[in-house]
Amino acid sequence: MADICTVIFDMDGVIIDSEPIHHKIEQEILIELGIHIPEAEHNQYIGTASIEMWTHIINVHQLDVSPHEIVTTNHQRYIQHLKSLENLPVIEGVTCLIEHLNHSGKKLVLASSSAREQIELVLGGLNIRDYFHQVVSGAELPKSKPDPMIFLEAAALVGVSPAECIVIEDSQHGVTAAKAAGMKCIGFDNPNSCRQDLSQADLITSDFTDLDIDFILEELTK
Repeated sequence: MADICTVIFDMDGVIIDSEPIHHKIEQEILIELGIHIPEAEHNQYIGTASIEMWTHIINVHQLDVSPHEIVTTNHQRYIQHLKSLENLPVIEGVTCLIEHLNHSGKKLVLASSSAREQIELVLGGLNIRDYFHQVVSGAELPKSKPDPMIFLEAAALVGVSPAECIVIEDSQHGVTAAKAAGMKCIGFDNPNSCRQDLSQADLITSDFTDLDIDFILEELTK
């Protein structure tokens, strides 16, 4: 079995605890559009690209509005919210994990469904941008999670095979995409990600501060 040399991080819910922010902004927009979506249905969109979510909602509810217009509004409000925060809501222990993996020689890639501006704002705000060899935005790809395209693109950008990669994800769609890409996967059980089904993951953790990543990587390559 190939050694794991590359760690691919999701961002929302893994690096930054942003799902409550996304949820609040999306609910505001839904109210402005005059529609109501049950929580269970809303939670099914976690991990997907914004354009796919809004396109589906607009089609189902037959709204006379452009998905791109709504995505732009959503994006602008999210960016404004992040810039208004004194400190970004970083997930406890994740920056130490990133630093450790970088110092141990692993290639790090950020693969998020978010827009590139959002990604760069978060990585810059947390002073961790230089740790990542490549950044992939699912908003720039034709297919979103649970399709494996984003993770296959991440592996290709750093010149490794899927078997040499492990993904850290907090959403069911993300875990499904990672496994479909032929990669190992650590599921991060974030309570603010609405209790996602991470059962396909090779390992599930709820605490990065208690994660023995070196042991895990060794065990997953046996």
